[in-house]
Amino acid sequence: MPDQASPQRSRRPRDLDDRDIAILRELQANARISNAELSRRVHLSATPCMERVRRLEREGYIDRYVTLLNPERLNAGLLVFVELTLERTTEEAFAAFAEAVQQMPEVLECHMVAGGFDYLLKIRVGDMNDYRRLLGEALVAIPGLSQTHTYVVMEQVKESVALPVHSE
Repeated sequence: MPDQASPQRSRRPRDLDDRDIAILRELQANARISNAELSRRVHLSATPCMERVRRLEREGYIDRYVTLLNPERLNAGLLVFVELTLERTTEEAFAAFAEAVQQMPEVLECHMVAGGFDYLLKIRVGDMNDYRRLLGEALVAIPGLSQTHTYVVMEQVKESVALPVHSE
């Protein structure tokens, strides 16, 4: 589970201005952009631009920087979503489930949801044989698992990790 945000990071310290918004948009599009190029694109000189980036990091608007890899090149071309239902919905069952899922690198995302099932998993594997193996050896071995429903992605219509950033 992710670390709990500190009170300083979880509250909104102040409103973002148009330059802050522009910086966040540019960094979402390319986190490797140089400060010189970023400052040029947001119409600031280099030092004030870097100070704003550091402040946005410090205030928790920027969580982390990542590199997105090509799943096809890394034998992870099959994308599946799995609905899982637990036999019991107790704190102990949730904790055991979370611990088991944390040990599965193929599980990219795991969300507890409200509705007709308990968790939604986003999984990437090489092919259907790899998924069948993961399902049969790892997923069904999760303590307290009652039911699964698998949805194989045939075509990815849209994928984005960028959050919409709006001025208020």
